[in-house]
Amino acid sequence: MKKGPDKQFDTEEALEKAVQLFWSNGYAGTGMAALQSQMGIGRKSLYDTFGNKRELFIRALRLYAKTVPSQLVDALNKGGSPLENVRETMRMLEQWHSLPDSTGCLYGSSMAQFGTKDPEMAEILRDHVNSLEQAFYDAFKRAQEVGELDDKVNIRDLARMYEGIHQGLAVIGQVHATPEVTRSIVNGALAMLDTLETR
Repeated sequence: MKKGPDKQFDTEEALEKAVQLFWSNGYAGTGMAALQSQMGIGRKSLYDTFGNKRELFIRALRLYAKTVPSQLVDALNKGGSPLENVRETMRMLEQWHSLPDSTGCLYGSSMAQFGTKDPEMAEILRDHVNSLEQAFYDAFKRAQEVGELDDKVNIRDLARMYEGIHQGLAVIGQVHATPEVTRSIVNGALAMLDTLETR
């Protein structure tokens, strides 16, 4: 059987470029022609390798999950004080979403666009939210185990609140021209956490 010609592009590199375009413009605002140009590949190669736009977007979401969100999970899971890890993670989010050209979170903007209209997409996005919620939960659980956080605190509620703040920062950071609002949100979240910490 005769084999076709080898691909003349790096698949992973092309997918990373697609992630950046989807992240900047959103799913609806990204056309196939723009994807071809951004990824540096022809129409046939794009469809043969990645499928249609929806299939490409799903692959882009999965790649994105291995980059930005994984940095948050790693920051929350590292050694040392669990509550200090939470504080540092929130400050990191504040910094990311205070930049003048902040593009927010690819998952967050996708949740706003798709909702539950596309069941498969909703499941992918829900898994993302759940994984980050679980990372916060695990950090708060460790904080209780080492005596940093009061045992009476409902850490599932706390984890969900912090994940909600995370997603909110990503959205708000896209429309505010100064870092004052995102800083204020994080200050409030951490001030509340201080009240729950054991002394």
